[in-house]
Amino acid sequence: MRRLYLQFYLTIVAILIMTVVAVGGLWRLADTSRIDDAIEAVSDFATTALPPLTASNAEQRAALDRLHDRLRADFALYRPDGTLIAAVGRQLPPLRPEHAAPGFIHSAGRPAWLMHLNDGRWLLTRLPRGPWRPGAWLLVVLLTVGFAVMIGAYPAARRLTRRLERLKSGVEQLGRGDLATRVPIEGHDEVAALAASFNRAASRIEELVKSHKMLLANCSHELRTPLTRINLALSLADDKVTPEKQAQLKADIAELDQLIDELLLASRLDAVGAPERTEEVDLLALAAEEAARYDVNVTGEPVAARGDPSLLRRMIRNLLENARRHGGGEPNVHVGRAGERSACIEVRDHGPGIPAGEHERIFEPFYRLPGSVENGRGSGLGLALVRQIAHSHGGEAECVASDGGGSRFRVVLPAIAP
Repeated sequence: MRRLYLQFYLTIVAILIMTVVAVGGLWRLADTSRIDDAIEAVSDFATTALPPLTASNAEQRAALDRLHDRLRADFALYRPDGTLIAAVGRQLPPLRPEHAAPGFIHSAGRPAWLMHLNDGRWLLTRLPRGPWRPGAWLLVVLLTVGFAVMIGAYPAARRLTRRLERLKSGVEQLGRGDLATRVPIEGHDEVAALAASFNRAASRIEELVKSHKMLLANCSHELRTPLTRINLALSLADDKVTPEKQAQLKADIAELDQLIDELLLASRLDAVGAPERTEEVDLLALAAEEAARYDVNVTGEPVAARGDPSLLRRMIRNLLENARRHGGGEPNVHVGRAGERSACIEVRDHGPGIPAGEHERIFEPFYRLPGSVENGRGSGLGLALVRQIAHSHGGEAECVASDGGGSRFRVVLPAIAP
């Protein structure tokens, strides 16, 4: 964005420079035509005012003195071969006949005119110092105006791009999940209209997300009531339902109850973002407690991290359940450090593994690998909750390649320095 205001500013400066050059060039052309006419007129006047070529040097000097007294100009008169006849006023540059040509020549910081008279003589004249010519005044005016515009254009261009920078910052905050982000509306131009449109869009997005979360939470709560009634009715109908059917119904009810619990947790994590309470947690001890429920051994070293123990426990439990459901054997759990400020929890199973192209998709809510739906394996929310919990604690969850088959899930969290 900083380049944008520089583009605005340099564009204005470039336009000013081109304007000054164009106006100066046009003035120069117009001024040159007038000067050529003036030189021709002076040449005719000098031819008639000066004595003929055959006159003595004294007579010709006397004529130059009279012109000098009237015009206050410097004069030098030369014969056709370049010999000096007479000179009055301040010294003028010598004439070189082999390079002589009518027109301007530079002399002591001021232009001098060289005229070729009709009788072959050369007359070099330099006007006296006086007020600046109109062309010089025009150049000064143009430069002054250009300098003033250059100074005034920078704050204007910077003010415009600063508003765009604030709008860009608001868009980035909204993209990071801060739905309450709004940008100030300044002025009444297109940028202000864009800021107003952004605020309306952000408000609408916030309303839709809140409505979605409320609907999800309400549906989850409402589903608990009929499930409780079904479970109660099933308990009262022990003698009318076979034990196998009763066990199947209880498993289905437990699965629905777990799904509702996961939906509520996902909705709460979306709404809150960060853990509601944090304390120092020993990740190795926490993983060992959860692994003991599945008769799984845990290896590694003690690592402390700050977080919500219940959420971290749920994260490890979901990883273990996923490994047991899809792993086909006892999973391996390892807890250790991944640097001085990072803790690493790895759970590896011995199943068929996950294709490399699915390593990210399996963390999407309700996504299941092909074949999992037919086998009734999970709801597709367990790994999504693992990543949500890791993100809420400032960490990351990923599926990485595993040597020797199976799948390996790694969670990296900020750790307390030893």
